[in-house]
Amino acid sequence: MTGQKTVPNVFINKKHIGGCDKTLQAHKDGSLQQLLNGDNEDYDYDLIVIGGGSGGLACSKEAAILGKKVMVLDYVVPTPKGTTWGLGGTCVNVGCIPKKLMHQTALLATAMQDARKFGWEFDETVKHNWDTMKTAVNNYIGSLNWGYRVSLRDKNVNYVNAYAEFVEPHKIKATNKRGKETFYTGAKFVLATGERPRYLGVPGDKEYCITSDDLFSLPYCPGKTLVIGASYVALECGGFLAGLGLDVTVMVRSILLRGFDQDMANRAGEHMEGHGVKFLRKYVPTKVSVNTTCCFQIFILKSQNGIKVLKVSSMIPSCRNGKIPVNDEEQTNVPHIYAIGDILEGKWELTPVAIQAGKLLARRLYGGSTVKCDYINVPTTVFTPLEYGSCGLPEEKAIELYGEENIEVYHSLFWPLEFTVPGRDNNKCYSKIICNKLDNDRVIGFHYLGPNAGEVTQGFGAAMKCGVTKEQLDTTIGIHPTCAEVKRQCCHFIYLGC
Repeated sequence: MTGQKTVPNVFINKKHIGGCDKTLQAHKDGSLQQLLNGDNEDYDYDLIVIGGGSGGLACSKEAAILGKKVMVLDYVVPTPKGTTWGLGGTCVNVGCIPKKLMHQTALLATAMQDARKFGWEFDETVKHNWDTMKTAVNNYIGSLNWGYRVSLRDKNVNYVNAYAEFVEPHKIKATNKRGKETFYTGAKFVLATGERPRYLGVPGDKEYCITSDDLFSLPYCPGKTLVIGASYVALECGGFLAGLGLDVTVMVRSILLRGFDQDMANRAGEHMEGHGVKFLRKYVPTKVSVNTTCCFQIFILKSQNGIKVLKVSSMIPSCRNGKIPVNDEEQTNVPHIYAIGDILEGKWELTPVAIQAGKLLARRLYGGSTVKCDYINVPTTVFTPLEYGSCGLPEEKAIELYGEENIEVYHSLFWPLEFTVPGRDNNKCYSKIICNKLDNDRVIGFHYLGPNAGEVTQGFGAAMKCGVTKEQLDTTIGIHPTCAEVKRQCCHFIYLGC
């Protein structure tokens, strides 16, 4: 009857639970108590995932592979400017993918400047066409949107483009863009709604400002731009806009890249400043208005030193929102509701983390797995003009946890070979590792500022996952000539190219 070839076969109120492991899992996730209380209702779906971003899609497809009946609901509330997008979430539509492509656009401008030093001759004036770039980027994103829909269909996941709201513990109301309401029930739910930029909460912000949700499909070149905030999203957007030749100012309330190593963050900011990005420090906006004679937006800014008036033509706020607390298995205080991704309190706001958490959650719920998502030593990269890759602890956090006397920091300036012939950014690149002297000089922090930071950091992330020590780095033979080898050598000397 059950297809189970082991004992015991556990049934509750005529419903087959499984064997010992499945019964213990049911106890853990709260469904056993519901069955014992007689709550044996048949639901429309085994799992309903609210949010069709990276984490939600990964979780839903994995659950479907494991034989469960799954629904995904995804709905993008338009921005005040009317911007919306397709299936795939922030990363695909208004985050990682368009950001990296536009960052690459800016890098190509630098490459063209370098090309003449390498012997390439071209006389015509080089200029950038925003519309051509925007169209190409959004055409690629459109192909990804379609691919996600096909993938869900192939795995028999029911995708509904509607806004979901809980009306009962196991029941949601789904409202589509035409206002039609439909109700669905589910045994379990996963919240994977991600985050959106938060407006400033000052007069004129929604009327006259845009966010990163609008930037990547903006039908016109934004022109002179003020970026409000100093998070990685803010610095990345400001960086590639400056790389396209625009006049960019970044307004910093307190520090750059909160949560990252501040030595590295300031070096990344100094590089941006050296390449034309202006920084307004210790300022916050209090009002946004329009000068009708010149079509400029006027920002009244408050600082520790008084009032300053600034004129720009576009602005991108960048802020954090509220979070959902969960336990170490992504379970909320409601036993049948789970949450993954950017909405989690105290966890990384990164696409690969959401994907990993979503897959592992589905395997625990329906595949008998006990593997949890590891949020420690997660590698990441900030795609500023000079890229910053990191894994593990910032120096400040390492000192806080272990004491300054118990950590050793090894660091090095270096000049990538690719930069030597053009003669640019001499000794602006930088790397350092942070070691725990109490644990055999184990590497607890990795930081790299230079080209191809993501590619470099990924390999060191795997090494740190395996518990790499300084001695092991010392005895590793580097690939020459590369930027990655500098991490092995930074323990010993200042690296000056090849």
